[in-house]
Amino acid sequence: MINIVGAGLAGLSAAMTLARAGKCCRIISAQPSERAQSVLAEGGINAALDTMGEGDTYELHFAETMKGGCYLADPNAVRALTRNAPEVVKMLCGLGVPFNRNDDGSMMLRNFGGQKKKRTAFAKSSTGKMIMTALTDEVRKYEARGLVTRMAHHVFLRLITDNSGSCVGLRVRDSFTGKLYDLYGSVIMCCGGLNGFFPEITTGTVTNSGNAAAVLFAGGVRFADLEMIQYHPTTMGIPGKRCLVSEAARGEGGRLFSEKDGERRYFMEERYPEMKNLMPRDVVSREMYQEIRRGRKTYLDMTEISADVWDKKLSDLREEIMHYFPIDPKSEPVPVETAIHYFMGGIYVNARHETSLPGLYAAGECACQYHGANRLGGNSMLGAVFGGITAANNVKNDDNAEIIEYRGSDEFDCEASHGFVKTEGKILCDGLGIVRSEAQLQNAVESLGPLVCGNAVELARKELAAAMLLSALKRTESRGAHFRSDFPETKEEYRKTTVSHYENGSVEITFEDIPNDENTV
Repeated sequence: MINIVGAGLAGLSAAMTLARAGKCCRIISAQPSERAQSVLAEGGINAALDTMGEGDTYELHFAETMKGGCYLADPNAVRALTRNAPEVVKMLCGLGVPFNRNDDGSMMLRNFGGQKKKRTAFAKSSTGKMIMTALTDEVRKYEARGLVTRMAHHVFLRLITDNSGSCVGLRVRDSFTGKLYDLYGSVIMCCGGLNGFFPEITTGTVTNSGNAAAVLFAGGVRFADLEMIQYHPTTMGIPGKRCLVSEAARGEGGRLFSEKDGERRYFMEERYPEMKNLMPRDVVSREMYQEIRRGRKTYLDMTEISADVWDKKLSDLREEIMHYFPIDPKSEPVPVETAIHYFMGGIYVNARHETSLPGLYAAGECACQYHGANRLGGNSMLGAVFGGITAANNVKNDDNAEIIEYRGSDEFDCEASHGFVKTEGKILCDGLGIVRSEAQLQNAVESLGPLVCGNAVELARKELAAAMLLSALKRTESRGAHFRSDFPETKEEYRKTTVSHYENGSVEITFEDIPNDENTV
C-alpha cells in the first residue's frame, strides 16, 4: 500500500497514476480535494504545444525555465518536465478539462512572464479549479473499484521508520473522532507550500499550515533552497490573506504603472522594452518594491483589454475582483501590491522525487524541484501534475496495508497556537522580504531564538523557520527571488543547492553541486 499525504494536484496525479497501474493507495488529507490550494490556481499550465504558430519547442521551454530559475534547478528534472508537458496537457484534455480553444478547435495559448512564446494553456482564469475537478472525478472511478481509499479530515502527525531508518508508514489523527492510526506502506508527501508560516501576506490558503513539513524537517529529512520565496507582484488585500490578480491579466495586455502627484509611469515598459510587463516575477516584484519606496502607489491597468477577451478569457477574474472590491477592472485601474505566492524551496528530492529518507517521496509545492531560484508562471500546475506522476512511477510498492489504531498519545498531536504563528510570521517577514540584508536576516534569527515553544509542533516550526533565515543569510549573493542589498551581484560559486538539515539539535546549512545535464555530457 502506498500512502499519499495531500489531495491537491500532485496527490491526485499520484493516486491516478498508481491506480492505473493496478496499485492500491490511500489519499490522506486534512481537507477534501475540493478545498485544496490547487483549486485557487488561476492562470494556466505550460506546454510547448505550438498551436499559435510561433515555432515553440520543448527545448525553448526548457531553456526559459532554466533561465527564469537562474540555473539553480536540476537540468535533468527540468528537461523531463518540459519534454513531457505536451503529453500532460493532452492527458488533461482527455479527462475533460475545458481549456480555451481557437476557432479551429486547437488549444488556445496565452503569454506568461519570462517566456517569449505563447505557451500557457488555460480555462479562463480558473484553470486550477477545472483541472482539479477533472482529476477528482477520474480518481473517484478508482475509489469505486477499491484501488484508491480516501481518508479526508485526517491530519498527518509523523512518519513511522524501521530500525534501518527507512520510512515504512505514517501516523494520522482523525479530525472527527480524535483517534490516532498508524498506516503502513511507502509515503508520498504532497502537502503543499508553507503558506501558514506567513499569515495574512500570502495568496495561498493557510490551511496549508506547514506543520507537516516542519515535522519532517525536525525528523531529519533534508530540505533545499528555503530562501527562494516568490512574491507575486499583483495582489489585493482581503481579510486574512491576499487576493491574487492573475498574471493572465498581464498576459492579455494589462499594464503596471505607478502614480504620485498625478504623474503616471508605466515603469516596466520604460525599463524592460522587450518583455515589458511580462518579465519574471522576481524582477517585477523588485521593481514594484522600488516604486513603493519612492512613495508611489502601484496599479494594474486592464482598461485597454478588449470586451471579447474579458468575456472569453478573464470573466471569472473580473467577477472575483468585483466581489471583493468596489472596482470594475474593465473600466478603472486596480491598486495592487506584492505578496508571498509560492515556495520554490522545500523537501529536497532528486529527479525521481526520492527524498533523503528511503521510502519517502515528495511532489508538488512541498518539494524543491523544477523551479530553481524563481518559478515561471504556468509551471506550477505542470510541476505538480508531472511531479505526482513521476513520484508514483518511482515509488516502491509495499504489500503491507495495515491500519492499526494507536491508543497512546503523540507529541505531535497538537497545533501551533495562533499567537505563536503570528509572532513567527512577523519575524520571517521582517527577514525574508523582497530585498534582504545581513542586518535584517541576523536580527530575525536573533528574534526567533527566544521565541517560546509550547509544544513539539511549535518547536519543529521554529527550527524550519530558522533554516529559512539561515539559508538566506548563508547565500551571500543575489539570485532570482533571493535579493541581497549588501550582495547585489550573482556569483557563479553560489550556483549550488542550499541544503538544510536538522541534526543533534541544530540546523546545518551546506551547499551541494547541481547535477550535470546528462543531455550534454
